Formats: sequence, C-alpha cells, structure tokens
Amino acid sequence: MDKKQPHPLFKLATELGPLMVFFIANAKFHLFVATAAFMVAVVVAMIASYAVTRHVPMMAIVTAVVVLVFGTLTLVLHDETFIKMKPTIVYLLFAGVLGGGLLFGRSFIAVMFDQMFNLTPRGWRMLTMRWAIWFAAMAVLNEIIWRTQSTDFWVAFKAFGMAPLTMLFAVTQMPLIKRYHLEPATLEQSEAEAGDVSKG
Repeated sequence: MDKKQPHPLFKLATELGPLMVFFIANAKFHLFVATAAFMVAVVVAMIASYAVTRHVPMMAIVTAVVVLVFGTLTLVLHDETFIKMKPTIVYLLFAGVLGGGLLFGRSFIAVMFDQMFNLTPRGWRMLTMRWAIWFAAMAVLNEIIWRTQSTDFWVAFKAFGMAPLTMLFAVTQMPLIKRYHLEPATLEQSEAEAGDVSKG
C-alpha cells in the first residue's frame, strides 16, 4: 500500500485533536458527554488519516479500539471508571507487546512507529526495552492520577500531560537512535527492518 506522507500539522491534529475535544467537552458539560465526543473524534481522526495517507498507524488503531470499548462501557454503565482506566489498558498493552516481543527476539517498536528510522539489531533492542518501560511507567502514573485526583484534574492531565511527556521522552531517545542508526542499502538494515533483535 502506497503511503502518502502527511503534513506534520495534519499528523499533530489527528493525534491531539481528539484529546482537545475531550478536554473542551468535559469543561463545558461533563465526563460522559466528553467520552461520547472523544469516541466520535477518534473515529473521525482515523477516517481523516486514512483519507489523506491511505494508512492508519497501528498505535492509532489499537488506541481507537480500546477507546470505543471502554467508552461504550462508560456510557452504558454510567461509570466513569472505565474511561479513566483506558490509558492504563492501552499503555499496558503496548508495554506487553514490546516486552513480549523481546522475549522472542523480536522488536515491534518499528511497527508501532511506522518505522521512521533504521537501527542495528542492538539499537532496536535497547529502544524497544526503553519504550516498554516507559509505557509501563505511564500506566502506573495514570492509575495514581485518576485514583487520587479529581476528574477535572485527570482530564487535564490526559489532554495536556500524557502527550507532552511522551513527546519529551521520544526526544530523549534521539541520541540512542543516532548512535545505532544504519545507512541505507545494507544487509544489516534488512535484518533491522524485520525487527530482528536476536543479532548484534
């Protein structure tokens, strides 16, 4: 499938747009209205992403599925616990997939991030391990926030805390990516592209 490269602002809008909708709807109405709006916004963002790029990132698909499932439970049971636990479930899924892959000598971080770079097997292994730990830590942080703080605080943290923290963490990984970066057209690159971390 031929993937078109979207404008960075479009990519940012599809990733952060649903969070902004969630925050604004919660501020104007309440969490249940915000949950319904969030579900619609996530679906719209996926459709827009596919319409423009003919591709939807794996992370976006997984996140959308969990949002729809837990959002539906929140609305049907009228229990805000489910939507608050959604980030925890998503982060634990990502951490589990990455950590489980490493146990079998595979790195799935390339699939998650649409493989924006080429690394040696050792580089993939280290990057995957760091992201697995990060996702697990974010799951714990989300649990602490929603269980100890108000709903409005949690919504603000979800909208303005989680994404910036994750972006900041991604930036701190650039030295590792540069250190283990591979030049194009090498046999080792082919192994890295396949996510093989059992070598190197």
